Amino acid sequence: MATRLLGLDPGTTRCGVAITDSALTMAFPRDAWAADASLLDRVARLLDDEGVGGIVIGRPVALSGNETASTRHADGLFEAVRERFVELTVVQWDERLTTYEAQQSLSAAGVRARDHRGRLDSAAAVIMLQNYVDALHPR
Repeated sequence: MATRLLGLDPGTTRCGVAITDSALTMAFPRDAWAADASLLDRVARLLDDEGVGGIVIGRPVALSGNETASTRHADGLFEAVRERFVELTVVQWDERLTTYEAQQSLSAAGVRARDHRGRLDSAAAVIMLQNYVDALHPR
């Protein structure tokens, strides 16, 4: 049985991608994908290649908790993924502040701000997925 989880941080241009180890303890970045018509096909290939047993999709909401256009976009991806991959557990997870945290982490790691763009989406996906995994195994 596959135990790895796939994390998706949906955006209007790119989708950040992260995947856990099989013990569900750590999330690791993958290259971000274009948020286009081929996105679900890419998800399908990764599911097959990596033995993924579930998908966690980030759900951005405003700090106030109100829904935004980004929330509705993420909800649309969530529904499309649930419809296509009915055999898997697909959940949404609050991703508030993950992009900010990812920017801070990249800066702290010495990545120049102008180089963040290529890594930011998947770094945010890692933070979101790691938060989900940590919630599964409270200490």
